[in-house]
Amino acid sequence: MTTAVAVDTSCLVALAFGEPQAARVLTRLRRFDHMFASALVEAELMAAFRRERVDADIADFTRDLALVSPDRPLTAELQRTAEAGYLRGADMWHVACALFLSPDPAELTFLTLDDDQRTVARRLGFGV
Repeated sequence: MTTAVAVDTSCLVALAFGEPQAARVLTRLRRFDHMFASALVEAELMAAFRRERVDADIADFTRDLALVSPDRPLTAELQRTAEAGYLRGADMWHVACALFLSPDPAELTFLTLDDDQRTVARRLGFGV
């Protein structure tokens, strides 16, 4: 059986900065055959690197990811996400992109270090 995961930027930031959760994130990521993320991760990673004055190549953290760039508005996915609970805009976008990728959330794991985002993903039916 093929396994897939949608990765939130919080996990990539943990890896990039060697945060305490990085080892756990890496262990979890190694379990999956396919890794996806919203294309927004590029901007969020770059912003984190600039904020922390780190000279790093975002490609080092995104090259194994298939970036999801929806070709249509995600109104339906955003609505489903909002009905599952409140998230800030970027966090909502990541979850909506995962719904775009997998309309049946049971077929995809959503990996995040954000508690609110994890709660919403779980309510939607994603593996977390």
